Amino acid sequence: MAHHQPRGAFRRATFLYSRFLDVLVVLTVVILIVPVTLQIFARFTEFIPRYIWTEEAARFLLVWMIMLGAMIGVREGSHFIVDFFPSATGKFKAVLDIIANLFMLVFGFVFLWWGIEFTDFAWFRISELAELPLWTIHVAWPIAGFSWLLFTGEHMYDSIQVLRGRG
Repeated sequence: MAHHQPRGAFRRATFLYSRFLDVLVVLTVVILIVPVTLQIFARFTEFIPRYIWTEEAARFLLVWMIMLGAMIGVREGSHFIVDFFPSATGKFKAVLDIIANLFMLVFGFVFLWWGIEFTDFAWFRISELAELPLWTIHVAWPIAGFSWLLFTGEHMYDSIQVLRGRG
């Protein structure tokens, strides 16, 4: 997908939000390098002590990296795509996209709704090794659900415009 500046306040907001997610996923990968590198060097050298927190921090960052990547994938239309009719165009493609997006809306709603419960369950709990608050990892699920609803709604709007002859 081209990274041009879209028109309209809602489109600009979703564009800026998606760029923010891009930055976060890059930061997550960069930060993930630190605990994983410490783990590797601690195994093979005596200079670095074996930190137990590095494994848990790496797991938290990996989960966030995956969830951020899923959000970006939905925005760019490259997440969970199985194209049964690759040559479809126009209104037929728009109908197929709407059907597929309805399923994505269901998944987004499930992640948002039960992700909130999942986060609430972890609100006052901490991880065993690093003593990190568990809600910081659990909150990735409702954020992903919200993002999927937002971006899928944007895709559905575009498909409806095609059906109305405006796209």
